[in-house]
Amino acid sequence: MEIQFIGMACALGLAAIGSAFGAGYAAMSSVGAWKKCYANGKPAPFMMVAFSGAPLTQTIYGFLLMNFIRSAFEAGTASPTLCLFVGIFAGFAIGLSAWFQGKVAAAASDALGETGKGTANYFIVIGIVETVALFTLVFGLLLLQ
Repeated sequence: MEIQFIGMACALGLAAIGSAFGAGYAAMSSVGAWKKCYANGKPAPFMMVAFSGAPLTQTIYGFLLMNFIRSAFEAGTASPTLCLFVGIFAGFAIGLSAWFQGKVAAAASDALGETGKGTANYFIVIGIVETVALFTLVFGLLLLQ
């Protein structure tokens, strides 16, 4: 087995694992917040669906990184070892970003369900955590060139 394939698998796999955990946390919190809204006779904000789905974008970043690793190896601009390490560490960082984005989205769902206010603020902080994954993707791409 060639080690660059391990890096490719890690780029996608670790990002997707983080997305799964993050979306799971956010979705569970959204369901709980909706339950509170229904129990208190308040309207349940549909916006929480967006909070629940926010961590899913990191799976796309992992897929893109996987393809960048493959392209860099095939073009001869990156060694198998570099491909391995970029895949492992960037995939892990992207996955952690998704995981923590889910935790932030969970808190946002809870707060929005209770107060009905602050949607824009919540999206801003969710976006800040997203930026970690975007930076990791871009810097990983630059390392491979």
